[in-house]
Amino acid sequence: MMFNWLSLVTGLFYIVLGIVVIIYKFFFTILEPAVAYALGALLILYGVFRIYRAVSKIKNSGNEK
Repeated sequence: MMFNWLSLVTGLFYIVLGIVVIIYKFFFTILEPAVAYALGALLILYGVFRIYRAVSKIKNSGNEK
């Protein structure tokens, strides 16, 4: 159960990181705008995926009890 909540927090972290990469165009090095937008969008999508997967696992674990 703790892993599911940790996945939620990690998903939020990835979304915030994606937004930061898009705004500052920096990820360990200065990025070109096109690369920053692509990487930021990928990080945001992965964060949404992690949150979706964690929420579905939390709902399924509630149904089992």
